[in-house]
Amino acid sequence: MITTAAVALTAVFTLGACGGGDPLDTTSSASAAPSASGSGGASKVVIGSANFPENVLLASIYSQALTAKGVQVEEKFNIGSREVLYDQVKSGALTVLPEYNGGLLSFLDPKSTAASTDDVNAELKSKLAAELEILDSSPAQDNDSLTVSKDTATKNNLTTIEDLAKVAKDFVVGGPPEFKKRREAQFKDVYGITFKEWKPTDTTTADAIKSDAVQVGNVFTTDPKILINGLVSLQDPKNVFSAQNVTPLVNKAGANDTVRTTLNAISAKLDTNALVDLMKRVAVDKDDPPAVAKDWLTQNGLA
Repeated sequence: MITTAAVALTAVFTLGACGGGDPLDTTSSASAAPSASGSGGASKVVIGSANFPENVLLASIYSQALTAKGVQVEEKFNIGSREVLYDQVKSGALTVLPEYNGGLLSFLDPKSTAASTDDVNAELKSKLAAELEILDSSPAQDNDSLTVSKDTATKNNLTTIEDLAKVAKDFVVGGPPEFKKRREAQFKDVYGITFKEWKPTDTTTADAIKSDAVQVGNVFTTDPKILINGLVSLQDPKNVFSAQNVTPLVNKAGANDTVRTTLNAISAKLDTNALVDLMKRVAVDKDDPPAVAKDWLTQNGLA
């Protein structure tokens, strides 16, 4: 759940989390000799990711941790959006996917009003396909926002999403290609907002706001361009954007006890500050995501 923009903006330096992003060419295949021990599950675990850097990094963390436990792993990274990935996990084509609990719930039930981590997970478990389950959520979060330039915020006295209702008819809004389908009805129903136009700006959203190509955009609160471009993320008092904890989504038939305990151990260690530090290395320092993942796993005794 978005709280204040100031808290979100001063804490983070990574790239976006729940929509499209600049893919990293890290798709590979890794394997270890024996399969994981434990009840149930296939001998090979296929780990997927969405096509943005943070999700690739998380998938690499999962992959390397499972490989260290003797699980045979295949990596299929940079696949695409949730609309594609969900069905692949459901079918068993993918075994494990790093997910964001609030975004996944919104995908399954756009009318959900669950906001806290506990409420989101409780509702999510009741709505997942029978073939799927979520494992433990990590404390790490990466949230959606509606963001504007400082000039736009000052000129129109904007501090919350609710304030947009009086000016949205003159504003173009940008975001990932699927953003309109996911959010248009919610903004109208919850905040009474109808935008002039929706543009698929994807990873260029923050730059489009800065150049005034769009006046408001779906920039994730961990995007470093919020700070670089001097943007303002509006508060969300009615919780259209819910908690977004990093949460493993798994195919039940493909995941055994070793998979579950290993991924839950990762979730127990991963908090927002750690994720920020990791993604700063990827997004700003341009370090290789698998190397960043390995360092974190080693530091936390999970390699």
